[in-house]
Amino acid sequence: MGNLISQSEPTLNLVDLQGKVAIVTGGNSGIGYVTLQHLVRQGAKVYMASRNESKVTGAIAQLEAEGMGTKGGMVEWLKLDLDDPRNAKRAAEEFIAKEDRLDILINNAGGGAFPFSLTDDGISKVVVANYLSAYVFTKCLLPILKTTAAKPQSDVRIINVSSMAHGMIGEPVKFDSKESFNVQFSGHFMGMMKRYSLTKLQQILVLKYLQSQLTAEGVDITCISVHPGEIMSPGAAQDLPDVAWPLQMLMRAYKAIKFLPVRYGGITPAFAAASIEVAGDKEKYKGAYLIPYGKIEKASKEAENPELAKELYDTTEKIVSDLGI
Repeated sequence: MGNLISQSEPTLNLVDLQGKVAIVTGGNSGIGYVTLQHLVRQGAKVYMASRNESKVTGAIAQLEAEGMGTKGGMVEWLKLDLDDPRNAKRAAEEFIAKEDRLDILINNAGGGAFPFSLTDDGISKVVVANYLSAYVFTKCLLPILKTTAAKPQSDVRIINVSSMAHGMIGEPVKFDSKESFNVQFSGHFMGMMKRYSLTKLQQILVLKYLQSQLTAEGVDITCISVHPGEIMSPGAAQDLPDVAWPLQMLMRAYKAIKFLPVRYGGITPAFAAASIEVAGDKEKYKGAYLIPYGKIEKASKEAENPELAKELYDTTEKIVSDLGI
């Protein structure tokens, strides 16, 4: 399927990233791949965080074939499996053992909408893949992010690639227990999509809370959540198995008309991670939610709720502690 709407591709004005180190989770394909490509062409050393070495090898070969720029950028593999937050901790520790700085962290990887099931720890698999493991990964990398932020002329940024779907839950949300992470939205014809939307809300809320913590500590790190656009990524191209075929056909038609090629999906994450505009006015962008292409937008009512963000943080910390992480 291809998009039927033609539009010019926006020009990105990115800072020089020579000497800078970045991580892009899920950088071997889709939106993550395009985002990583923008960073490496600006001279960054980028870790492609993914669990599949053969896919990483193929993605790096593709990057080299398409051109990695003239600024000396390079790509390395960081093994990261988001199916278990303990693996996320191990990946962060492996990175810290290799590097003494981290300038950009982009949490892009995650699963799409898929049938409800629980991990061995009794937590919704989609929550673990899309939210909890990324939370642990970020938390374990905070010390090196803070150390980098204290260096002269630093510009440290943490980006969560969320979605406009975060506002599509359509009913009250709470995060006061592990059970609240496991809500199934059973009986709803779009229950699978709602579970996905819940994780996208979590991504925005926790990053807003982290920004408030860092600001209170006087740590100069910019945290930004982004909606990359309606993009025909590999995940978006898949059908939702819990949707009846008439609606499925309508969704396919909508995607064919409205969804843009993957290359457009990397623009807003790259803007958040490395744009000159953000560098020139960091206070404006701290805790922001961006939509294409780099426009600040008000997130949903739930995503702007500081009490809900604190509730999510407290419950997440308890869950992580119970897991022994």
